[in-house]
Amino acid sequence: MAQAAQNATAPHVVIVAGEASGDNHAAQLVEALKRQQPGLCYSGMGGEAMRRAGVDLLVDASDLAVVGIWEVLVHYRQIRRALKQLVAHLRATRPQLLILVDYVEFNLRLAEQAKRLGITVLFYVSPQIWAWRAGRIQRIKRCVDAMAVLFPFEEAVYQRHAIPVRYVGNPLLDQVHPRYSREQARVHFGLDTDAPLVGLLPGSRRGELRRHLPLLMATCQYLRIRHPELQFILPVAPGVNQARDLYPYLDSACGVTVIQGETYDAMHACDALVVASGTATLEAGLLGVPMAIIYRISPLSYAILKRLVKIRDIGLVNIVCEKRVVQEFIQQAATPVQVGTEVERLLHDPAYAQEMRTALSALRQRLGSSGHSAHVAAMALELIKYGTLRTSLP
Repeated sequence: MAQAAQNATAPHVVIVAGEASGDNHAAQLVEALKRQQPGLCYSGMGGEAMRRAGVDLLVDASDLAVVGIWEVLVHYRQIRRALKQLVAHLRATRPQLLILVDYVEFNLRLAEQAKRLGITVLFYVSPQIWAWRAGRIQRIKRCVDAMAVLFPFEEAVYQRHAIPVRYVGNPLLDQVHPRYSREQARVHFGLDTDAPLVGLLPGSRRGELRRHLPLLMATCQYLRIRHPELQFILPVAPGVNQARDLYPYLDSACGVTVIQGETYDAMHACDALVVASGTATLEAGLLGVPMAIIYRISPLSYAILKRLVKIRDIGLVNIVCEKRVVQEFIQQAATPVQVGTEVERLLHDPAYAQEMRTALSALRQRLGSSGHSAHVAAMALELIKYGTLRTSLP
């Protein structure tokens, strides 16, 4: 039985996230809402973090986190079934607020249905309309009551179209704080404190793991032949089924140490990282660890997206820095030799690595204020009370 049914008099919020990062953002938002206004009821779609935060999950999103046009087509029936279930839930419960966290195409469809039902919609984490498909902003204007954005430059994009928007700070500013020093982390993980250490971050989605882990294992083999002293670690993202999605691709000859649940300390311990494009590039940047960025999607998806994407770099760390700070190896350029050669340079060219660290040190200042969950919670409560934004952040 849904929480809303259990307590029909309590204000009801439906919150929807479709992948690991959104699940974490949504869970932190729910915790912040509980601190600011206890007694709200929460239901929706998400993963384990949202469940722990007390959200009554109608749909488990763990199998819906896919990227790429072909990948979405493969999972179309499952995605459509989840959408229909959530629309029926909105119709039955008529919540005071619908909060949509990233997962853009799915959530915009849900937003359109919510507006037909007269439900107020807060969209949290902007789609990258500044990178591709800028025309979506008109669709957003029709079905979203307010937009909470994670990058300062995004505010102006929405303001130009008279869409209520607020920069709420970036969640990583509050999250990316390792517990240990570099040396302490290596001791904690049972690693050699003197031998060079390379971290591997293939992403959290099943498709990303399937495409990136063979590349990373081949890169490890290339590097180990040339530099036998190297150590490799692989921090596992929350929600990854290791038996199903990780171990079938690992090569025991590479000697990779798998780290569960201590991602920031594992990254902080490294001399260099190979990171799948996404939030992890910003995490690595905030930790100041030199890196190379990789990404692969299906050939069909790449052929289509290559014509649509209007920006040179896809790595968030490069986008925020507004220049190519970190080298990107995308699709066919993502080969063991090219990626391995870049890792070698990061490890053995001190001036090059230091130049990257210096550029990365500007990230915190560029991202601005912390306390993002509290800011989003304040937006949500304002929308519940007034149906629109009426104040600005202090």
